[in-house]
Amino acid sequence: MRLALLILVLAAGSVRAQKDGFPRDIVFAHNQIRAQVGVPPLAWSDHLGTIARDWANTLLSRREFSHRPNGKWGENLFTITGARASSTEVIRVWADESRNYDYRSNRCRDVCGHYTQIVWRDTKQVGCAVARDNRREIWVCNYDPPGNWVGRRPY
Repeated sequence: MRLALLILVLAAGSVRAQKDGFPRDIVFAHNQIRAQVGVPPLAWSDHLGTIARDWANTLLSRREFSHRPNGKWGENLFTITGARASSTEVIRVWADESRNYDYRSNRCRDVCGHYTQIVWRDTKQVGCAVARDNRREIWVCNYDPPGNWVGRRPY
């Protein structure tokens, strides 16, 4: 009986560690990119994570891929089919857009808005979620305050 109780306690702790690891990994990956340009680190927001989870689940169930209409927060989206991605891989894909951003002219060549949202100096919090089915993943990260204001530099 004691062994069964110990196994249950250890299993519960393992599940909690996995859940706690997701926010830690997301924040760490974002803050590595932010440190490269000298902007303050982000903190995890459970509230933004809940909003991101709701939108990711909505997109997955509708079989869509689009930004939340009239969203109040900054938002980065990622999808992959036939495979699974890690938080580090997803953030790296967005951060790789840095090659399309020219700080001097404050212009993008092609897509760079995911990157500029990650490094937006005024952004303080992030919350992310991933929704999965047997063939597709949708990642959503929300940012507060939002970035990517036209005419303003991210940092």
